[in-house]
Amino acid sequence: MKRRDTLSWLALGPALAAPSWSAPAAPGATVQWPGVLLLDGTRWTAARAESKAVVVVFWSTTCAFCRRHNAHVEKLRQVSIGKPLEVLTVARDGSAQAVRQYLALHQWQFQVTLDSAPMAAALSTRNMIPLTITVDRRGRLKQVIPGEMFEDDVLELQQLAA
Repeated sequence: MKRRDTLSWLALGPALAAPSWSAPAAPGATVQWPGVLLLDGTRWTAARAESKAVVVVFWSTTCAFCRRHNAHVEKLRQVSIGKPLEVLTVARDGSAQAVRQYLALHQWQFQVTLDSAPMAAALSTRNMIPLTITVDRRGRLKQVIPGEMFEDDVLELQQLAA
């Protein structure tokens, strides 16, 4: 399975081969969003973030802290439906199939990409999980929050949409 997943990602060719960013955004700077492929086969582009706040969470299927954190992220996704807030997660796993199974097991429906390199290059080079990054509705990097967060703190992120 892993080989097939890898080949499907490689099929994108030049779209992912030539990054257009130079360094992660600093707090207050405008984020240069990369286009990434989501697990559902659609592309997430800068247009999806236009006039919306965005919460990005880096995680892994093997991280117990991420499992607890992502339960809160799923609640944030649910309470944000219809609001100008995007929840996008970045799985630092190599197997799309393993991530799909993990999402199904926990009944999580948030958006997921495996394209961690371009997302990290645009947002933060911190190599820890979970890592939550917030971007305001003007497209400016607001916070890089390392580690697991309490449910109330994650749900408070919906205020970005105001």
